[in-house]
Amino acid sequence: MDPSSSRSAEGDSAAHARPAYQPAWTHGREHAVTTALTGEHPDPATDEVGRVRPLRVVRGADEPDLVAAERAAFAFLAALGVELDTESLSATPARMARAYAELFTPRPFDLTTFPNDAGYDELIIARSIPVHSVCEHHLLPFIGVAHVGYLPGDRILGLSKLARVVELFARRPQVQERLTQQIADWLRENVAPRGVGVVVEAEHLCMTVRGVRATNTSTVTSALHGQLRNDASSRAEFFSIVAPSRATS
Repeated sequence: MDPSSSRSAEGDSAAHARPAYQPAWTHGREHAVTTALTGEHPDPATDEVGRVRPLRVVRGADEPDLVAAERAAFAFLAALGVELDTESLSATPARMARAYAELFTPRPFDLTTFPNDAGYDELIIARSIPVHSVCEHHLLPFIGVAHVGYLPGDRILGLSKLARVVELFARRPQVQERLTQQIADWLRENVAPRGVGVVVEAEHLCMTVRGVRATNTSTVTSALHGQLRNDASSRAEFFSIVAPSRATS
């Protein structure tokens, strides 16, 4: 056999081989979201009369392939010995695919801010924002709350947007430490406050329903920027306001 034809056959085989696994989710903050302005104006920050326009915030990710996900879910469950030919379980792979697609897809939103006309310079805190995320190590949920606060600068943020930002970073395979830091970093970079504080407390099913099975265990993480990190009295005030929620949750 001609060696060159052998090498050619090997090359053709390699060309049609399954590509190397590439993770679909990136940990880099610069790839976490795509922020796009609504409308088309010469000045990308303001409209014709000088008003600041809201930013449209969307995830920078491909649309989920639910058909492929359903097939993979069927193969996964069948490999674990789950009988899928019953009336109750026949549609489970499709439900599983849709459920994970929902868990991994945050809703887009407009980042609405307003002039701080009154010169308000005290803390603004939204407590007990629901957190629903998925542990990236076991793909089991972790569920809890986030307490998000900031010291405003020239502009104040629409209150619902604090919950939107939490969802933006929670709806993906995550670890709680990174989630907490990403929320704080994003607010610092996009709102320009004098300080930011974030506390996340959550129950991780990967350690309560499997493995060590440590029921009733919660994990608490925090991230601080600006005055809330550098000024001891501001930091103490922030933690004293969010502490009662932690004690009763």
